[in-house]
Amino acid sequence: MINSPGGTSERIAYAVRYTAMGPLLMAATARGVCLAQFGESEAALIAQLKSEFPDATLTPSGMAQSQELDAWIDALGVHIAGDAPRPEIALDLRGTAFQMRIWRFLQQLSEGKVMSYAQLAAGIGAPRAVRAAASACAANRIAVLVPCHRVLRGDGGLGGYRWGLKRKRNLIERERARLSP
Repeated sequence: MINSPGGTSERIAYAVRYTAMGPLLMAATARGVCLAQFGESEAALIAQLKSEFPDATLTPSGMAQSQELDAWIDALGVHIAGDAPRPEIALDLRGTAFQMRIWRFLQQLSEGKVMSYAQLAAGIGAPRAVRAAASACAANRIAVLVPCHRVLRGDGGLGGYRWGLKRKRNLIERERARLSP
């Protein structure tokens, strides 16, 4: 299968659900989820999907067309609501070798834990690549499943988040609350 950033010759199914954090679009190839994004509206999310994968064949999916995608997006919605741990879902990650190292490292980070961009860079053995680590987080297409929301500035501030600081704060708080006795 071609795994190009623009989706050349690929079929991508997608669905939109309304979650505790607002509208969420999830898109998947035969390999797994290639995009999970929050947005302000379904139309804006679909436009973003088209811009991320301009050369792919995009197919809206309901439960009848893709039961697996439907189950994945429902499981992620339950997690976002704070009612379950992050689901184990097959991912179709796309990025540079450095980005892939960052994203895979973040997937190992325990729920409720946070780290700085400097700690993230050091964690993959590239302590001088703090800005590159932050850029990799910003380039992440897969919200929550690649938990870039767990990375903070060195001073403990939230820093940035592709889907808004309110969502970042909320995700961190929900994870911590789920782990509290």
